[in-house]
Amino acid sequence: MGLLSGKKGIIFGVANERSIAWAIAEALHREGAELAFTFAGEVLEKRVRPLAQGVGSKIIEPCDVTRDSDIENVFNKVRETFGGLDIVVHSIAFANRDELKGEYLNTSREGFRIAMDVSVYSLAAIVRHAAPLMEGRAGSIITLSYYGSEKVVPNYNVMGVAKAALEASVRYLAVDLGPKGIRVNTISPGPIKTLAASGIGGFREMLQHVAEKSPLKRNVTAEEVGKTALYLCSDLGSGVTGEVIYVDGGYNIVGM
Repeated sequence: MGLLSGKKGIIFGVANERSIAWAIAEALHREGAELAFTFAGEVLEKRVRPLAQGVGSKIIEPCDVTRDSDIENVFNKVRETFGGLDIVVHSIAFANRDELKGEYLNTSREGFRIAMDVSVYSLAAIVRHAAPLMEGRAGSIITLSYYGSEKVVPNYNVMGVAKAALEASVRYLAVDLGPKGIRVNTISPGPIKTLAASGIGGFREMLQHVAEKSPLKRNVTAEEVGKTALYLCSDLGSGVTGEVIYVDGGYNIVGM
């Protein structure tokens, strides 16, 4: 029997086999969870569908998280197929590439709106539909942040502001859902080579810096993030909610 045997979960945000969301999915699947997946657009469907089919997923649905109707359709499918839900993984973030260079003060109004809508509001929109399916099941919701929410990281700009808002959302959602037995947490990984990270200027230098300065003297892996997600989604994390869990080799604790 695995830690998640009999549990049902849904993963938002897999882009390819190198995604942190996919590493989380693999960790949950290995411990017995049955998983649903979403994708945004035909290009991502070609990458996500084979991965999801490889773990026996019965639900592989399109979902543009800026459209309430798409989110509603996904959760209707979850209700019909699973009956209930135990786990939600929100691994969604986006900012226009032009906003991730230069100075934050030049962020456009539309660029700010898009980053906040996709990266932050989507969590609340998803949770609003997920929560009724999770009541009475000791559900767990996790999202992904980054240290740029707390300290200034060159070229992270509006995404740093969005991640700060995301972490605040986690705390408010944890209080909203705690009485229903549903936990909400965020994982803050160190830099990892993913499709999303490729859009951040100076990313290679970031990897090198963290490897040199972190207590563990290395970068972390997506698999290590997956193991932390497993802890938060299982009974091992039953007393943890509203937290930011760092998986960064200890980089966040270091000053000079």
